[in-house]
Amino acid sequence: MSDTPRTPLHLGRQSGLPASPEAAELDYVPNPRRGALYLVRFAAPEFTSLCPVTGQPDFAHLVIDYAPEATIVESKSLKLFLGAFRNHCGFHEDVTVGIGQRLFAGMAPKWLRIGGYWYPRGGIPIDVFWQSGPVPEGLWVPGQGVAPYRGRG
Repeated sequence: MSDTPRTPLHLGRQSGLPASPEAAELDYVPNPRRGALYLVRFAAPEFTSLCPVTGQPDFAHLVIDYAPEATIVESKSLKLFLGAFRNHCGFHEDVTVGIGQRLFAGMAPKWLRIGGYWYPRGGIPIDVFWQSGPVPEGLWVPGQGVAPYRGRG
């Protein structure tokens, strides 16, 4: 598995869902606006993985923000990577932080953050946040736009 820039494996081709997140290959392509300070946001409002204890599905709204450097992540490969978690068992913390760290290691952006807004398990919603470091000076970073869980009150 290599996350280095190369000819994209998925873009413009039929690609099946990877067997696991570890088997997923993320494609990185040259940043078309290298040198510009800007933010890219991906939202995955219907993300799923499996509880490592019960095997039941867990649902989250993920928001990934990053400031590119030399490369950007190709969105189809990201979609397939995230989809590979459907059959992956992991605690919310491991899944959220692991996605952020994998993207940061493979893409080497100026900055990256991920917010995992997990729907209640056992009556308790769990929100998990990770970022690579301080926000670069001058980068506009809007709020992630996910309302706190309020239940049916």
